[in-house]
Amino acid sequence: MAQVVAVSCSEQHVFSKQPARQIELIKGEGVVGDAHRGVTVQHRSRVAKDPSQPNLRQVHLIQQELIDELQGRGFAVEAGTLGENITTQGLDLLALPTGSVLAIGETVRIEVTGLRNPCAQLDRYQQGLTAAVLDRDEHGQLIRRAGVMGIVLHGGPVQAGDSIAISLPALPYSPLVPV
Repeated sequence: MAQVVAVSCSEQHVFSKQPARQIELIKGEGVVGDAHRGVTVQHRSRVAKDPSQPNLRQVHLIQQELIDELQGRGFAVEAGTLGENITTQGLDLLALPTGSVLAIGETVRIEVTGLRNPCAQLDRYQQGLTAAVLDRDEHGQLIRRAGVMGIVLHGGPVQAGDSIAISLPALPYSPLVPV
């Protein structure tokens, strides 16, 4: 069963987010008290390019399975370390098509907009972490494993233990790309 195992947020633009008992999501904006909350882009590099862009990165989700793998490879990471707001378990986030909707708990709905593009901040946190979340498929295409980004369709509280259900978009599916 897919579920939330941890939630995190940070009011400042820092790499890691602080674990929380619960976070509150606001429709069209993101996580209350998080630096990346907003209708328009909030990531500093994107604001510098065009501050009027829509914020497709309101919520960052990562699989606990990735964190477990990284720990097994010697990296000191845990929920929130990689900057995610929601840590999931039992759900292959990276296999979802663009436009999938995650129903979390009783009220929250998040539309998956794309992949998180791993950046140099990972290596500044721990050397080798960027390479550890990148891979190549059998055709040599880059696989980004640092989680997915989404927008809030319907807000509400999210906490560890909340169930996650998936609604897929209409066919044909569009694969996730970095946003």
